[in-house]
Amino acid sequence: MAKGKRFTHAMSLVDRATEYPLAEAIALSKQCATARFDETIELHLRLGIDPRHSDQQVRSTVMLPNGTGKEVRILVFAEEGEDLRAAEAGGADHFGADELIQNIQNGWLEFDATIAVPSVMRKVGRVARILGPRGLMPSPKAGTVVQPNDIERAVRELKAGRVEFRNDRTGNLHIPIGKASFAAGALQENAEAVIRAVQEAKPSGLKGTYLRRIALSSTMGPGIRVEGAALN
Repeated sequence: MAKGKRFTHAMSLVDRATEYPLAEAIALSKQCATARFDETIELHLRLGIDPRHSDQQVRSTVMLPNGTGKEVRILVFAEEGEDLRAAEAGGADHFGADELIQNIQNGWLEFDATIAVPSVMRKVGRVARILGPRGLMPSPKAGTVVQPNDIERAVRELKAGRVEFRNDRTGNLHIPIGKASFAAGALQENAEAVIRAVQEAKPSGLKGTYLRRIALSSTMGPGIRVEGAALN
């Protein structure tokens, strides 16, 4: 398959057989991000888990010290007046229950993350088949099913750069660490926070190597291997 000139040039900058120190990999990823939009920089982590086993699933959240660089549109599922006021105070873009659920059933999905209080989860279950495959279903494990007094905090954290991660069917993680326009130091701080969070999420019963490989890439750029993937 033919490659574009931008990608071909980016490929020429990277030695695919080399594992680069994190700071150097970040500098390279910024150099490779030559698209006409602000590309996302993403960490890709190959884990030594068997994703077929329920006790080897890796799912958690991480607060990126410097945010994601993306405006996050948040929907809060709640019904009580105080809960709705807390959602508004936190900066939620949409809040409510029945009407929002109906809109989702009709195909509306103009949001990037959801939060719910336990009392409405039965209703939210009506759209689980729509939200679940898109990673938008509220979940206690992801910290998005919260008690009413935690609504405002949860909304603010998501707005500030809290990111959920979970392994895919092949045992990999793909986690954004910011935009190519970020300073290299800010991207490195975010990357280090992600790696720590992934290490802390290691399944307790897992034997053998946990972090097998780490790579870094921009949206339109090539993968860049990162040193230290065997650290556990």
